[in-house]
Amino acid sequence: MVMNAKRWMTGMLALALLAMLLSACGGGAVSRGEANGAKEITVGSKNFTENMLLALMMAELIEHKTDIKVKRQVNLGGSNVAWSALKNDEIQLYPEYTGTVVANYYQEETGNSAESLAKTRELLAEDNLVFLEPFGINNTYTLAVTRETAAQYNLETFSDLAEVSEQMVLGVEFEFLDRDDGFPGIQKLYNMNFKQQKGMDHGIMYQSISNGETDVTNAYATDAQIKVHDLVILKDDKEFFPPYDGGPVIRQETLDKYPELEQVLNQMGGLISDEEMQKLNADVDVEGLKEEEVARNFLIEKGLIEG
Repeated sequence: MVMNAKRWMTGMLALALLAMLLSACGGGAVSRGEANGAKEITVGSKNFTENMLLALMMAELIEHKTDIKVKRQVNLGGSNVAWSALKNDEIQLYPEYTGTVVANYYQEETGNSAESLAKTRELLAEDNLVFLEPFGINNTYTLAVTRETAAQYNLETFSDLAEVSEQMVLGVEFEFLDRDDGFPGIQKLYNMNFKQQKGMDHGIMYQSISNGETDVTNAYATDAQIKVHDLVILKDDKEFFPPYDGGPVIRQETLDKYPELEQVLNQMGGLISDEEMQKLNADVDVEGLKEEEVARNFLIEKGLIEG
C-alpha cells in the first residue's frame, strides 16, 4: 500500500508539472520561435537586379513597420525557381509580374493591365496565394537592336525584324528561349527565324549586342541598359507581349498569420514609375551601388521609412 501511494503521488506531481508547462506555452505545443514570441517570414527574389531591389524594399518596409523579422533569400534563380520556392513554403513572399503568372505559370490568356491583374488574382487564389497592390511598374518584354542595326535594315517593328531575322543572331536570357510567353511565342506569331539563337545571363546579353556578337536581344521596359547602350526598342505591332505589372505575391496562410502585412506592403502600391525603376536599376548595374543601399535610400526618399 505504501508503494502504491508513492507511485500515485509521483504520478500526480508529474501531471501537475506537465500542466504548468502547457500553461506557460499557451496551453499547447508550440514551436521554439513562437514560444519566444518571434515572428519571422522569408522574402525571396529572382536573379535579376530589379526583382532583387523590389524584394529588398519589401523586406525593409516590413521590418520598419512591423515587429516581424525578415530573412532575405534574394537571387534564388529564374522565375520557375522562385515560383516553386513560394509554393513549397521555402519563401512566403516575393515580387512577381502579372504576365508571368497568367501566361507562364497557368498558361492562360492575358488581356490589358486591369484584365491581367484580375486574372492573376483569380488564378493565384486557387493555390491560396495573393497578389497585393501593384508597384506601378509595367516591366513588359520587348526586343531591341542597336541604333546602327535599326538604320541599316530600316527596323521599326517586330514585323520588320521578322523579314530580315534569318541574317541575324539572337542573344537573349536562357529562360526567354523556352518560355511560352518568350521566343517560342514570338517565333510562331511573327514567323521569326534567326540565323542563330544564344541563351545567356541578363548582364552578358547587353555586352554581346554592343560588341557585335549578337544583333537582337530581349529587353525590359524598365531596364537601364537600354539607355546605357543606346538601343532602339522595336514596336510589338501584333501585341504579343502581355502586361507585366509588378507586385507582391504572398501566401494566404502568411497573411492570415500576419494580417498587418497587407496594409504595410500596399504602401508600395503605385509607388514606382518605369522611369524611376530604370534609374534604380542603373544605380546598381551602371553605378555599382549595392542593392540593399539603393532599396533603402528609395524608401527613405519616398518617406516610407526613416534614415
